[in-house]
Amino acid sequence: MGTVAPEKILRELADLWLSVGKRGQNDDASGVLRACTMTLVVLTEAGDESGTLGETIAALMPEHPARTIIIRLTGAGERTLAERVYQQCWMPFGQRRQICCEQIEITASDDAVADLPPVVLPLVVADLPVIVWCRSPRFVDHLEVAHKVIVDSAAFPLNRLAGTRDYILGDLAWTRLTRWRQMLAQIFENRENLAALDRVATVTIQHPGGSPTSSAFYLGAWVKDCLPQVEVKFVPGTWTGKAEAPLVIGIVLEGEGISVELARWEDRMVTTINGLAQCVNLPLVTEYNLMREELAIVRHDPVFEKTLASALRLAYPKDK
Repeated sequence: MGTVAPEKILRELADLWLSVGKRGQNDDASGVLRACTMTLVVLTEAGDESGTLGETIAALMPEHPARTIIIRLTGAGERTLAERVYQQCWMPFGQRRQICCEQIEITASDDAVADLPPVVLPLVVADLPVIVWCRSPRFVDHLEVAHKVIVDSAAFPLNRLAGTRDYILGDLAWTRLTRWRQMLAQIFENRENLAALDRVATVTIQHPGGSPTSSAFYLGAWVKDCLPQVEVKFVPGTWTGKAEAPLVIGIVLEGEGISVELARWEDRMVTTINGLAQCVNLPLVTEYNLMREELAIVRHDPVFEKTLASALRLAYPKDK
């Protein structure tokens, strides 16, 4: 059985910094700056695309430098743990000094999951936030204490987020709706549209596939919280774009003298207000875009938390 000692990992990190510092001096550069604003723990599966994940983390580090601990589950097999340490470095434009962050990768068989907490906890940077990015649905019900946990409910039933918790929760299915919510809010900055807002009676959310997505429930719940008088409906639609199918295709708000529709078409959003249409750019967001937004939120988001509760009531009305 393979074992991993946190003391060994910390020594390897110290040796790594020492060698990088010496190399920077020999190269006649301006040295190396060690950057860290948080501990980012990434929980993922061995089958997850390591290249894509690595690119996302590398892109996040200049704005959110962190000691990153990637934990990969290798599946069933012999009870084993293994680790390696390395650095993520970049050089800001116009400077000669490198900026580097620490990265630790731990692989574990399913039977060794119980051995992870005593290994990971000593590796957390003291006095800085601990953010857990849970990329595997298997971890959602077994998360250790953290300052914030980020999940993506597009990969599992929304009711797994029900209940109380000791940490701040972020959901990428909600984060994907930021631009949708901004555009809806901008429509009603117009005085004429705002005057008709109270007459909106129905809201129809169009989603791909047969069942509403978690993002569809979030969007419907958010509108319902803003406009308690409306009836929220969910209808399936067919995505005809060439890019990856979004989790929400369209939303229609209707009432006496007011009709507002937002519909996605490939990388564009078509907004139609009382028959008058206009088109704006709306590219599909990447994991980097989503995580960049979520890592910037380090306090409770009362709008999200209220919307989550409302979305659960919409998705599971019998559980009220």
